[in-house]
Amino acid sequence: MDIFLYTIIFIIGTLFGSFFTLAVYRIPLKKDITHEQSFCPNCNHKLSFFDLIPILSYIFLGGKCRYCKQKIRPRYLLLELLSGLAFVLFAISIKLSIFKVTLDVAIYFICGLLYFATLFIIAGIEKEKGYVEKSVLLFGYIIETLYIIYLYIVAKDSNIYRYVIYLAIIVALLLIDTVVLRKKIKNSYPIEILLLCMLLVCFSGETITILSITFTMLIIAIELIIKKISSKIKKLNKVEKSDKFKEIKNRKIPIGYYLCITNIICFIIANYYIFS
Repeated sequence: MDIFLYTIIFIIGTLFGSFFTLAVYRIPLKKDITHEQSFCPNCNHKLSFFDLIPILSYIFLGGKCRYCKQKIRPRYLLLELLSGLAFVLFAISIKLSIFKVTLDVAIYFICGLLYFATLFIIAGIEKEKGYVEKSVLLFGYIIETLYIIYLYIVAKDSNIYRYVIYLAIIVALLLIDTVVLRKKIKNSYPIEILLLCMLLVCFSGETITILSITFTMLIIAIELIIKKISSKIKKLNKVEKSDKFKEIKNRKIPIGYYLCITNIICFIIANYYIFS
């Protein structure tokens, strides 16, 4: 029966993954993500139900739009697969079972999935646009606040004051960003990263967040080393003036993207040991 449950969760995860691709495309453009029907970004043709089946539609259509034959980026398929896999691994990590599920575990699982959804969308927008979308962060804060209220009222969590302090820090950072920094500086990326870190620590805890930051710094260090080596090779080959090389050289490191991905991985692994 658990295999059937995990299969359903995987399918739900792929559906979420399909929604993530839509959200990553539309949110930066300030477009509606819930009511407007999906369409091809190339020919603007509205997509039918069979065009939107996660994974299968991409395979059966050969990775192309049914109407304009424009190639669909593989990242859509990859995101659907990774989303489904992340959802299943999270369910396995907390030992989710049809016959043993409790209210606390069920609420934790649902909030965890919504937390993952927030991180997936933040990571996608960060990767594409180079900034942390505050409206998505706000959604994550709302989910965390509702979960904290549940812990206080139903679960009687004694660590509730720790969460209240985190939320107070988040409010302070938002006020600093909105009232002070926005009038004086154009780039609020450092505050965006701090706000993201508060989102991580509020739900996944201090230890997992520190691990996420550590692995992110390690990835960034490796990326910088690779860029340095690549730059020297390009100079030796006298191609450092090419547009493609300049684009790679000047590309901003997506810190928020790495934080989200490493946090999801660390969170799943930590839950596996906590619930074992």
